[in-house]
Amino acid sequence: MSSPQFARRLFDGLAGDYDRWAQRLSLFQYLRWRRFLVSRCRVGPGGRVLDVCTGAGGVAIELARRGQTVVGVDLSRGMLTSAGDALQRCQLKGPVHLVEGAAQRLPFPDGCFEAVVFTFLLRYVEAIGETLRELARVVQPGGQLLSLEFAIPRGPLLGPLWLAYTRVALPIASASVSPGWRRAGRFLGPSISRLYDRCPTDRLAAMWRSAGLGQIKTHYLSLGGAMVMEGVKGR
Repeated sequence: MSSPQFARRLFDGLAGDYDRWAQRLSLFQYLRWRRFLVSRCRVGPGGRVLDVCTGAGGVAIELARRGQTVVGVDLSRGMLTSAGDALQRCQLKGPVHLVEGAAQRLPFPDGCFEAVVFTFLLRYVEAIGETLRELARVVQPGGQLLSLEFAIPRGPLLGPLWLAYTRVALPIASASVSPGWRRAGRFLGPSISRLYDRCPTDRLAAMWRSAGLGQIKTHYLSLGGAMVMEGVKGR
């Protein structure tokens, strides 16, 4: 696993044009994944949602468009600056507050959010189980925890195609964008494989249950290239 310090440096180098290149380099799937994640959030207008790893603010903006009150947390100041710029350009039904912080030590009291969403987090934390418990801590009983992570397609055709794209095509394509994206393109594929070697989906679901979550559902998107997981905190 990579450290939070590595994640901060990596994402500071991607700030400014993250959404545009994330969409292109994901073969135009990233925004679809994000919209699906938000669609699974059951919080109504006025409800409080925490968006961890808010990045450039895309998920937070989608939630606020539905009228939810959103707090976006990220450890990258560059990304938070980009999120702030994006918020100024949007007409939203609910407020969004941006906070610099880390998922492992959230600066919020127990049970103060109706839902917590997080995106592409687990490859950057050393103690996944402890991080999930910290995320679940700030969810009120009966509230939701939802995540979006990359996945690895399976099968005799999709598996090799995914490997070829993440190990060859993606590093070549991202190298032409910027030094920051060059680093991200080289890091992404191996980091996804390391996470799923260490923590396959069934083990990850068991960690969610150990963190106090039930009713766990897993949704695979884009032929298995991404995964949304959701669960409900016990009462």
